This record gives sequence, C-alpha cells and structure tokens, in this order.
Amino acid sequence: MGAAEAALIFAVGVVAGTINTVVGSGTLVTFPTLLFLGYAPVMANVSNTIGLVAGGLTGSWGYRHELRGAMGTLLRWAPMSLLGGISGAVLLLVLDPAAFRAIVPVLIGLGVLLVAFGPRLTAWSTARRGDSTSTALDEHSGRRAAVLMFCVFATAIYGGYFGAAQGVILMGILTTLTSETLQRLNGIKNVLATIVNSVAALTFIIVAPDQVHWGVAGLIAAGSLLGGVLGARVGRRLPPTVLRSVIIVIGLVAIARMIWFS
Repeated sequence: MGAAEAALIFAVGVVAGTINTVVGSGTLVTFPTLLFLGYAPVMANVSNTIGLVAGGLTGSWGYRHELRGAMGTLLRWAPMSLLGGISGAVLLLVLDPAAFRAIVPVLIGLGVLLVAFGPRLTAWSTARRGDSTSTALDEHSGRRAAVLMFCVFATAIYGGYFGAAQGVILMGILTTLTSETLQRLNGIKNVLATIVNSVAALTFIIVAPDQVHWGVAGLIAAGSLLGGVLGARVGRRLPPTVLRSVIIVIGLVAIARMIWFS
C-alpha cells in the first residue's frame, strides 16, 4: 500500500466517522472507495466494519449529554443490537454477497420516509389512543414496545451484514415509534450502531481473520476516530429540522449510490 492510497483511506475514514455520527451512512463512502482501490468486496466490507468501530465510540461519547436518563432504554435495546449484529455478520460470511442487494435501497427508502413523516405518524397514533401524555419511551404500550424491539433487531441484522445507511433506517424507526427528541434519538442510534459494528467486527476477527486487511482497518479506525469527534460537534449543534433534512438528503444519496453500484 502506497502513501497516497493510505492517505485516501484515512481521509475517507474521517468522512465516514463524521457522517455516521451525524446521520449514519459512512459505509457508502468507505466501501466504494475500497472497491475502487481493488479490494475484494467481502474483505472491504469486513475491514471497513472493524475500522468504523472506533468512530462509533467517539461519536457515542460525544453525545453523552443527550444520553443522560436513557440508560434503561439502551439496556433494553442493546441485546437486540448485539444479537442482530452477530446474525448479520454470520450471514455475510455464508450467503451470496448479492442476496440483499435488491432490498437494501428499499430499506433505506423506508427509513427516509419514516424520518420525514415519523413525527406526524406518532402524533396521529397518540391522538387515536387519546393519551397525549404517553410520550416517553418507557410509557409505550406492550405491543409498540415489541414492534420496536423487533425493528431494532432486524436493523441490527442488516447492520451486521452490510451497514450502509443503518443509521438512517434506525432513525426512521425510532422517530416513528417513539416521541423522544431527535438529538437524544441520534445519540441512542450511535450507541446501538456501535454495538452492532463491534460485535460484527469481533465475529469477523474470530470466524474469518483471513478476510481482514489490518492495514485498511487501522487507517479507517484512525480516520473515523477523528471523524466521530467532529461529527458529534456538528450533529449536536444542528436544529431538529436541519438534522432531519440532513438525514433525508443523505438517505436519498445512499439510495442513488446503492442503485448505481448494484
């Protein structure tokens, strides 16, 4: 690996770490770059997943103030992310890489729609229940809580398998099924996505160490570590309307990129 290639991988790692913290689709920057540089798809995906864990850690830490009081919620959802991340990682190693190609743009598109219209759907649902005080995550009905847990698990499977725009999909689900503030949900999203990436990375290292390019993973880790700090500073300053708009735009770009590379 030459100096120019190393610099490029580090740079896209910074960009991906920033985007992941603010929105969640950094893989759509790093993965195509690695393919362009000639890395095999599975190796590129595996190495990228390992590298982006570092950015998730700094990004989650950057949102620690927004996450105050959310520990109970995280403890309920974290096991779903953990199990889903492991399942998705195993699927990547055993299934045809083209297996999810057709459904990925659909999932991202659904996430974009949920981010755009989630608050209205939540308000409509609350009005129908006639319970305007039931807004906190802890106050959801058992049925809604079960649906939410399943959706977090399903998104984690996708995240462990590929992960591109995992954050967009997750934010769409959370903004629709909860009434928490967008910034708190963004912090929760960062923690859950980091759990998914971490367990997927650990699975790859244990099960398929031959698919890890440690030089690539290290450069992306160094870049995303910085990007996570930058992303937290930028994302936490964005007003809810602007943050929602950024998520929608990034999601639409993600769909276009996925269709282009399919």
